[in-house]
Amino acid sequence: MTYSTGPYGYGHVPPPPAPQPGVIPLRPLGLGEILTAAFAAFGRHWKQLVGVTAVAYGLGLLLVGAAAGVGYLAVADHVPGVFDLPRGVTPSWDDGLPLLIAFGCVWLVAMVVMLVASGVVSAAVPVVLQEAVLGGRPALGTVWGRAWARMPAVLGTVLLTALVMLVPVLLLAGLVSVLMAAVISEDAGPAASLLLIPAFLLFLPLVAWIWVKLVFAPTVAVAEHQGATASLRRSWHLVTGAWWRTFGGLMVAGVITGVISMVFQQVLGALMSVPFLDGPEPETLGELLALVAPMMIIAIVGSLIAQVFSALFPPLVSGLLYIDQRIRREGLAPALARAAEARAHAS
Repeated sequence: MTYSTGPYGYGHVPPPPAPQPGVIPLRPLGLGEILTAAFAAFGRHWKQLVGVTAVAYGLGLLLVGAAAGVGYLAVADHVPGVFDLPRGVTPSWDDGLPLLIAFGCVWLVAMVVMLVASGVVSAAVPVVLQEAVLGGRPALGTVWGRAWARMPAVLGTVLLTALVMLVPVLLLAGLVSVLMAAVISEDAGPAASLLLIPAFLLFLPLVAWIWVKLVFAPTVAVAEHQGATASLRRSWHLVTGAWWRTFGGLMVAGVITGVISMVFQQVLGALMSVPFLDGPEPETLGELLALVAPMMIIAIVGSLIAQVFSALFPPLVSGLLYIDQRIRREGLAPALARAAEARAHAS
């Protein structure tokens, strides 16, 4: 079929629609399509995403609990010398020091374990997104294995990004200290404090600019099997020329996440007040627990759902922005189409 294109009667066949094996059509995307695809990926693969999150943080909590138990057993003899003393008696350093060391060790274990768990979850999102774009439905074990394998690189990108962003923050802190010292000194008047305003106006956009430039690094570490520093350089290159588009997508994702979390909190707060709206007030502790316990369970589950969504939705949008940028700049769409077709034939 041909279509008239002007007074000269020339016709053309419209191009075929872009293939869509998964959650996105394999062509440059609009922001609305990216957000819709993020919701679709979360809806289709929530079991894998929530499952990896639950396993990672569940195992982390078990390890922290075990470390706390070992720490307590190691210093149990010193606990009475700190917490069971008569009034007015000061604990001795011989009893207090082992408790401080044990607490410090448990805290260090907790930080390391939670960092590793966060790295696994951050690596799982690009793994799931790759499958969602190609139309695959990976098993939980497959997602976990691939995420665990890329966890060190992803964690490295997160830590290096934090260090890079810390540089302007430290510069700002140093400038604030100098200005405050000038304000306090006799030679500088209060007008010096006005310099704090342009300082904040200068450094806060700088931090945001650096963050956006490096935001693709965790996805690059998984999708392209790059190391931490190479992923940072690759993200910097991909965002160059598309900073505002990337920033806008991330901001909209953040607003959506915040609104959904707020709605969850409002709904949960309303549910918590329902048992007390009608009926007699509970007279015993047992009646109060029977009245409140179901709502508490709902509130805890709802809060966990809101937190999981808040942790997973922005990285999904970031990953889709990364794919869109590669489609626009590097012509990734044909390679994705071939990969999806090969997978379909293999299955």
